[in-house]
Formats: sequence, structure tokens, C-alpha cells
Amino acid sequence: MMLEFKVRRSWMIIKRVVDFIGSLFGLIILFPLFILIGVAIKLDSKGPIFFKQDRLGKDGQVFKIYKFRTMVQNAEDKGSGLFTSKGDPRITKVGKFLRKTSLDELPQLINVIKGEMSLVGPRPPVPYHPYEYNEYSEEQKLRFCVLPGITGYAQIKGRNHLSWDSRIEKDIWYVRNYSIFLDIRIILFTFKKVFCGNNDIYLTKEAKEENKKLQG
Repeated sequence: MMLEFKVRRSWMIIKRVVDFIGSLFGLIILFPLFILIGVAIKLDSKGPIFFKQDRLGKDGQVFKIYKFRTMVQNAEDKGSGLFTSKGDPRITKVGKFLRKTSLDELPQLINVIKGEMSLVGPRPPVPYHPYEYNEYSEEQKLRFCVLPGITGYAQIKGRNHLSWDSRIEKDIWYVRNYSIFLDIRIILFTFKKVFCGNNDIYLTKEAKEENKKLQG
């Protein structure tokens, strides 16, 4: 049985209202940018504009996450599969720019409107990595007590430079210390990292070694 834990209900209601209004407003404002990115992706390489992938959401429920496609079609079946590194030949020219600026994450505003994600929260892992849902410890499952986010505490503290266990620890800290003000701080720091070009998007050598151990 999962450890008893409850996030203040009033804050969750406010969070959902802010998520819905913020993401709807964002989609309307950014619609012309979506069109431009879509055209650039189609001109740059063959394949769909959007990339869809199964992810683990709140309470371990699987949902389809949306992103702008940044790699060649069927990239997961080629090269290093799920994992990417700097200079990965599967990443397209447009994709490299989208990843650097995190613009590839914008379609997740659709996930937020659908109630599958939040603007801020633990990033949703794929169902089979680093663990299957039932393989997480009771403590680690706390990260699934809230909706996953487009950005999160672990994102601003190192993103892919962190090992998975370190990310999970930071996700648990976020859940235990949640407040609206913490979300605001995370959003501000996210913008700072993106605009300063310090986005931690590629795996470090240590993170790659950890992934190999988890796979093996």
C-alpha cells in the first residue's frame, strides 16, 4: 500500500484552474508559432509533425504525450533507441534548435488542457524506464501522486545531467513541499534556463552508465 500522503486540496483546485487557463491562453497566443514550426519540420525531414509516446502519469496511468518531432521517423528503433546524446545523427536540423530552446515541449499544452499533465510537476517517464510502475518503491511512488508537468523541480536542478534516482528524489521533495509559490519559482527558473541556453538536454557520461545498468 502506498504511503499515506495528501496535497492540500484547495491548492490542487487552484493549480488545475491555472493550468487550464494558462495552457488555453498559451495555445491561442502560440498558434502562429505552431504553424511555423510545423512547416519547418515538414520541410526539414520526412515524417509527422508531432511525436506521440506512452508515458506514466498520475497514479501510474499511461497516457500519450505530445511533442514536436525532433528526430528522424522511427528513431526509437535506430541507434541508441530511447536515449540521445550531443551530436546524435538521428536529430534533425530543426529538431536540434527545438530541443535547445525546449520548443519541442509546447504541444504538451494539449496534454495539460486534457487534464493529463500540469504546467509544473514531475516529468513523466516512459512505462518501462527507469522502472515499471510496480517496481518503484512506495516512497518513490509519491512522485505519481500529482499530475506530471511540462517542467519541474528536477528540470531546473539538472534535468538530464542527474541520475534517475536523483531526479526521483527531487520529484519527491517537490510533492512533499508543494505550494503555488514553488510552482511560480520553477516556471521563472525554467524561462531563465531556456533563455540563457543552459538547458541540460543531453545525458552526461554518468547518466548514460546508469541507464545501461537499468537496462541490463
